[in-house]
Amino acid sequence: FPETIETDRLRLEANGPEKVDLDACYRICSADTGIDEIAEHVTWDPHETKRETLEFLERGRERFEEGEAANYVIRPRQGEDGAGEIAGFGGFEVDWEKRTAVLGTWLRKRFWGRGYSGERAAALVEVAFDDLDLEVVAVGHHPDNEQSRRAIEK
Repeated sequence: FPETIETDRLRLEANGPEKVDLDACYRICSADTGIDEIAEHVTWDPHETKRETLEFLERGRERFEEGEAANYVIRPRQGEDGAGEIAGFGGFEVDWEKRTAVLGTWLRKRFWGRGYSGERAAALVEVAFDDLDLEVVAVGHHPDNEQSRRAIEK
């Protein structure tokens, strides 16, 4: 997996405790504006401790190194509102035997509506097909998440 992926407006860096400020990540994953709304549509609850956040970051790095999943911290690039801040996280899990990847992402509420999810997805699809020679890239969403459904349709 590539350590870094850049698009016109985003920089994706491999997720891990050495790439992400623990205090900032904990604040985002525990009490950021809209985190309860985000947590309704993902597989985790807002973090209750910094240890939980550290484990999230460590697990992302371990899965990356083991070739199971490419998880990235998403940051807007220079010239974008919030440049350099954590906008969210995204990546894909890989089933090497089936040669498939399943995309996933979540963005902080203040970064919604900017087209970042689609830009991130296009970059990851390119990596999956061109660099990793996978045959299928899939994506799903929580049935009640209309915004994700519309983003996937685009």
